[in-house]
Amino acid sequence: MYTKWKTWAHVTKLDPDKNLNEDQLAEIATSGTDALMLSGTLNITKENMQELRDQVREYGLPLVVEPAGPEAVIAEGIDLLYIASVMNTNQAQWIVGKHKEWALHNKVQWDRVIQEAYIVLNPNSSVAKVTGSDCSIGAQEVAAYAEVADHFFQFPVVYIEYSGTYGNPEIVKAAAEAIDNAVLYYGGGIDSGEKAAEMAQYADTIVVGNAVYDKGVQTLIETVQAIQ
Repeated sequence: MYTKWKTWAHVTKLDPDKNLNEDQLAEIATSGTDALMLSGTLNITKENMQELRDQVREYGLPLVVEPAGPEAVIAEGIDLLYIASVMNTNQAQWIVGKHKEWALHNKVQWDRVIQEAYIVLNPNSSVAKVTGSDCSIGAQEVAAYAEVADHFFQFPVVYIEYSGTYGNPEIVKAAAEAIDNAVLYYGGGIDSGEKAAEMAQYADTIVVGNAVYDKGVQTLIETVQAIQ
């Protein structure tokens, strides 16, 4: 299996439902980010996932696809599939149900799969609404979910997801202290070098997504430089 993902400090998340021009994509590819993650929650299909893959694959950066569901999985021309299970949902389909359907109807390339334990913490985000996540939990419960994900389920990635808003560093710190083996990802609201540096104190890997579309590629470059 491709193993360099464990050393990534900065990942850029690109949404197949949003558009960037060729110049912007070239700037992102040369920003110093370690990898590109193709991912989104709404209006994601194999077709727009493939279109985005074709736009960025020429730059030679590691490519990760993180599908919202089985209908958006593509495996050709990418390095890894990041497959999420949401820890703090009361809907079993987002823990294991979608995954069962994927295995039932497809030949899964398991050697490309990295399992993610998602802890979703922004109640106003699309991912929280779609998955029915309980975002009212505090640091102790987040740490408990992270510990269970790491030690019981043995997820290689625990992902603290604030999706669209900047989270609480103390909660990320609590999750980091509860983990011994998993790589800790943080995503949400990182739109400056200062925020990237703050979360990078606790998370192994910082994910920057919305800032690319809302504030531009220069902001992305600032987040890369802040954690190098």
